[in-house]
Amino acid sequence: MPELPEVERAVKQIKRLALNKTIQRVETTEDNIIFSGITHEDFANEITGRKITGVKRYGKSFYLELDGQGKLPVLHFGMTGMLQVKGEKPMYYKETPKSASTDWPPRFMKFILHMRDERTQATAEIAFMDARRLGKIRLRACPDKEAPISELGFDPILCMPSLEVFEPLVMKRSCPIKALLLDQSFSAGVGNWVADEILYHSRIHPEQRCNTLTTTQIGNLHQFTKFVCETAVSVDADATKFPEDWLFKHRWGKGKKTNADPLKLVSGDLATIKWVTVGGRTSAYVAELQQLTSQAPVPLIKKRTTRSHLLEEDSESDLSVLTDSDPEVSQPSSKKRKAAAEPRKIKSKLQRKQNTK
Repeated sequence: MPELPEVERAVKQIKRLALNKTIQRVETTEDNIIFSGITHEDFANEITGRKITGVKRYGKSFYLELDGQGKLPVLHFGMTGMLQVKGEKPMYYKETPKSASTDWPPRFMKFILHMRDERTQATAEIAFMDARRLGKIRLRACPDKEAPISELGFDPILCMPSLEVFEPLVMKRSCPIKALLLDQSFSAGVGNWVADEILYHSRIHPEQRCNTLTTTQIGNLHQFTKFVCETAVSVDADATKFPEDWLFKHRWGKGKKTNADPLKLVSGDLATIKWVTVGGRTSAYVAELQQLTSQAPVPLIKKRTTRSHLLEEDSESDLSVLTDSDPEVSQPSSKKRKAAAEPRKIKSKLQRKQNTK
């Protein structure tokens, strides 16, 4: 799934190609799943004839700023969404496959913007594609003040909180730290590989519970949440330019001997990369560096709540259904409580009969 660095790369691509160009025509494909709350015709009619004056990102969502009256397009890639410029190959999540094509219009296209620079008369076309149809295309009057963006947590690039604010946000939770990082209402834009990279550099096991972290661990977590995102963004999410000691360079393949240059520890020994499922996602970690320490008991919690609107935003799913404590401590059903109470009632009746004799 495209995460914060990949979405920021897409934003830069649109700025390079489309800024100050007028949308002359919008070519769309009918899709009542991806077009959320609108039809594809609504989308085309709302933005045609307007100039692109800016592009902004928050978390994994991004939107176009347009001149004139009307709503603005808010876009989310989901699992397989991507952009393609006419004449260029599409920008894939991890690496561009050999089968990638410059064919136009591209397969799985949901819309194409046909744009022209009124001053130079230069034209350009850019397409939004989504093979698995898990992305979202919306129209919003004020994107940063309306859902889904208004319901997101902090963005590690745009508004990383201070350590003094960050620490209690983590310590008040008792879910696994990996699950919290994936929760978009906590840290917007952090997905599976970014979360694993943050925890690797912080030397924290993905299953470690939030309220058991030490002050040092929380300090590391705060530092590397920002560091990993900024470093990936600085190279336009080009994985070939990531540092060689990053887990990202070695995590793929899940145990298969596909990496000719395996990850090594400072000692020179080979690192042991293991995998575990946390928050519904496969998590990679280095066994020698990320050790699970003793866990505090999980307190009893109140009724479990979900955030269905956020789950829809990132279905399949960087989002975990979290409460203040995870897992939930189950309560006995009313039938079991009633069954358990029956022997006590019988015993009480027998005692009363004996006392009356």
